[in-house]
Parts: sequence; C-alpha cells; structure tokens
Amino acid sequence: MKQRIISAIFFAVAMLLGVFGGAAAFYALFALIAAGCLWELMGLLFQKDYDHRLWRRFIGVMLGIAPFLIFGSKLFGVFPSLETSSEISYGLFKADLMENAIPILMTITLLPLAIFLLLIVELFLKSARPFDSIGYYLVGIAYIGVPFTLLINISYWHGGYAPLRVFGLLLLTWTNDTMAYFVGTFIGRTPFFARISPKKTWEGTLGGIAFTFVVAYVLARWIPDFTQAEWLLLAACIAVFGTLGDLVESMLKRSAAVKDSGAVLPGHGGWLDRFDSFTFVLPFAWLALMIWEG
Repeated sequence: MKQRIISAIFFAVAMLLGVFGGAAAFYALFALIAAGCLWELMGLLFQKDYDHRLWRRFIGVMLGIAPFLIFGSKLFGVFPSLETSSEISYGLFKADLMENAIPILMTITLLPLAIFLLLIVELFLKSARPFDSIGYYLVGIAYIGVPFTLLINISYWHGGYAPLRVFGLLLLTWTNDTMAYFVGTFIGRTPFFARISPKKTWEGTLGGIAFTFVVAYVLARWIPDFTQAEWLLLAACIAVFGTLGDLVESMLKRSAAVKDSGAVLPGHGGWLDRFDSFTFVLPFAWLALMIWEG
C-alpha cells in the first residue's frame, strides 16, 4: 500500500506539471503517455510467439502517435489557418475546419500511404499473419492515436491551449474510477460484469457515477471554460464510456492472459491501466461537445 501511495503522489505531481506547464509541457506529456499506451497495447496484441515482435511494437507506436504529433503542432502555430471559414454540418453536428484543414489533409494522405508501406514490410518480413499485423496497427491508431488527437481539439480554446479543460476531464475520469473502487470495496455486493471484471459491482459503479456528477457540479462553479450543462454532459459521458473503457481494457488483458498491461507505476500497473477510461471517453466527449456547441 505504501508503494502504491508513493507512486500515486509522483504520478499526480508529474501530471499537474505537464497539464499546467504550458502547451509545450502538455504536448510532451501526452506524447509520452500515448507512446507508453501504444507500446503496451502492441505488446498485448503481438504475443510473444510473434516474429519480429520488438520491431512490430516500435512500428505500432510510430504509426499510432503520428496523428497526435501532427495535430498537436497546431498548439505552436505550425500550420496556418484557412483565411475563410470552412464549416461542415450534418444534423446536430457542426464543426469549423478552419484551423484543422491542413493537419486533416496530411493525416488522410499519410494513412493510406502508411498502409501500403506496411503491406510491403509484411511482404519482406515473410509474416505468416500479415493482415493480422496490419489490423493490430490500425487498432493502435483508432484506440490510442485518435482519442489523444481529439484531446488536442478539446484543449484548444480561444486560439490557445486551455489547461483547465484537460485538468477537468482528467479529474472527472479519475473521480469515477477511484470512487467506484472505494465504494465497491466497502459496500459492493452485486456483480456488475463478472465475466470480464469479477471485482466490479453495481454499488461501486453507481457510487463512482454519483461522485462524478458532484465533482462536475463543483467544476462548473470554478472553471468557466465549459458551461454547467457542458460539465454535466461530460460527467455523463465519463460515467458511461469511462466505465466501458475500463471493461474493454480488462477484456483485452484477459485475451492476452495478463494481469496488468505494464509495470511503469509500481502498484498501479502500466500506462494503459491508468488511461484506459480516459482514452475511451475522449471520442465521445469530443463528439458530445461538438454537437452541443453546434
């Protein structure tokens, strides 16, 4: 327990320094987190009997982190914005691509090119399961790369980096996880999803959700970056998809027959163990905000 508490303190301090240290610190922190999550994910997908396993993990990290690195550069004004508005609208969804057009075009161009290059790589590696390998790389991009890329858009507000938005999302996610654990430990009796996670209970899950909404209400009075309705909307996204994200990672670990995705944080597991809920929440939080603000 002592080791777990010490690890949690160092982790919290590092996160706060990265989030509130400015755009460059945020960019470096989440590039590191994304790379760590991808490295562990590739390790779970490419089992120990896979040929050229180390190289495949490295390729998976490079491909998965590329969208984040490209879009993240907007924080530093690397890509010029379009001179005119470029709005897309589909039903309730509305978004202005004015500041994102160049990164989006780069990603759309590079992704098909990368797939063709991977086909060539698999050809020369003489892989017995070439399309399995390519599928794993694409899972890394979708499961890790895209969510962290969307975090860039969530954190970008009024023409610059807004750390309180990131802090609020992290706080709500960890409130949901932590309070679900504590409530479930003390009063949990009814299994929630025993097939995947035997220790999860309905009492713990509902307790985590309740505390998440309380924290969202407090954040609405403290951080004006989102309206009260938006904070509560984010709490709802986290309550549903954060819980599902934790279960999805548990399913992944069960399929790989491992307890933790890694051991970077003593007593807490790996990067993926710490950010499974947060990563899974980000696409839905981004979409909810786009629809609400549209």
